[in-house]
Amino acid sequence: MKELKTEYLNCPIRHVIDRFGDKWSLLVLFALWRNETGVMRFSDLHRFMSDCSQKMLSQTLKRLEKNHLVHRKQYPEIPPRVEYSLTPLGKSLMPNIIPLVNWGLEHFNEVTDGKIIV
Repeated sequence: MKELKTEYLNCPIRHVIDRFGDKWSLLVLFALWRNETGVMRFSDLHRFMSDCSQKMLSQTLKRLEKNHLVHRKQYPEIPPRVEYSLTPLGKSLMPNIIPLVNWGLEHFNEVTDGKIIV
């Protein structure tokens, strides 16, 4: 069994990116950031990310909330209304993510060979 170096295990970037570096988290963060009001309901997010299952979206939102990047506000109504928005921490992340989005748009064909995988 190979031994891992302590500096690798303690690398801050490894632990930070683990919190939002999966496929769906970045899309949720981007959707909330680009929305005019900055607030979206679950159904709005699901429409934006139509290839993400409801279960996966729900898990992703819970994880982002747990990691203090997304705020969940539930209203005491029937039926219940729940809204999601970026926390101040989530908002502070976005200026660092947007250049990555722009890079992806600029180099899409080079990275993907022009193919979209669904």
